[in-house]
Amino acid sequence: MNQEVFVRRHEERWQDLHELLSRMETNLATTDRLDRFAPDYRRLCQQLAVARHRHYSTDVVERLNGLVLRAHSQMYGTRVDGLSWQARRLLIAFPAAVRREWKLVLAAHLLFYLPYLGMMAAVIGWPELVQTVLPPDDLAQMEWMYDPASEHFLNERALDSDLLMFGFYIYNNIGIAFRTFAGGLLGGVGSLFFLVYNGVALGTASGHLTSVGFGSTFWSFVITHGAFELTAIVLSGAAGLKLGMAVLVPGNRTRRRALSDAVTAVLPILYGFFAFLVAAAFLEAFWSSSRLIATPVKYGVGTAAWLWVYTYLLIAGRENTEVSGGS
Repeated sequence: MNQEVFVRRHEERWQDLHELLSRMETNLATTDRLDRFAPDYRRLCQQLAVARHRHYSTDVVERLNGLVLRAHSQMYGTRVDGLSWQARRLLIAFPAAVRREWKLVLAAHLLFYLPYLGMMAAVIGWPELVQTVLPPDDLAQMEWMYDPASEHFLNERALDSDLLMFGFYIYNNIGIAFRTFAGGLLGGVGSLFFLVYNGVALGTASGHLTSVGFGSTFWSFVITHGAFELTAIVLSGAAGLKLGMAVLVPGNRTRRRALSDAVTAVLPILYGFFAFLVAAAFLEAFWSSSRLIATPVKYGVGTAAWLWVYTYLLIAGRENTEVSGGS
């Protein structure tokens, strides 16, 4: 490929990247373009290498080199810049990506919460149904955990135990979310299965503990961290469904390209649900399990947590996106 064809083929992308860098340098980049920055930067480095190898003109090489240097500064700037970038992803790009993929997010909510609520209502109405879903050992363990008469409710848990459980909760929760997300590679079937399965299992447990009279200890324990944990599971499922759509319906792209584009699109959601899972593990270990906090306080804080999560996902970053999009 001669230089003229090379420049003509990539000119539009270079101009787009120049405009994006200008916005990033003034903190005005829109979130959808931020999501494409990393792959655009890698592609630009490859194009610079090609231009040097083929001995294209100094003007072309210097132009590409200048773009690479600016992009490198944004990608691998100072530590403060890096932290700012991560904060921007979490506070702006994450909720914006959730809203952009609202159809899949809604589908994931239905796939999880309809089985959850359906099984909870069914088990409360017909308690014997619990035996068709959960084995006796699991039932006995759950009843011991939430029975107000159990001895572990009499004393506050030691700090080292809280730290140990914090690590366990992170490991367990991330495992569930990762399986739900990665299951999307199977044409979305894996994500669909894990959403429904977790909804059925958790709904059955919730209904059983409520029907046997342990609802007060159970709901006061799960209400706060559940806002972050359950939402993270649902969002991991939505991200997995995005991968499944790319595998099943790649359009006029190759499946590899469609899958790469899908990963780029949901990357902010991965950052976000990981942060939610860490927050859920922290709350579960140090807040939900505390015997010193009154039950009404837990209900109040838990309700506020649910309201905050969905308010955040619905409105966070809108003003920033609108300003940057219209500037």
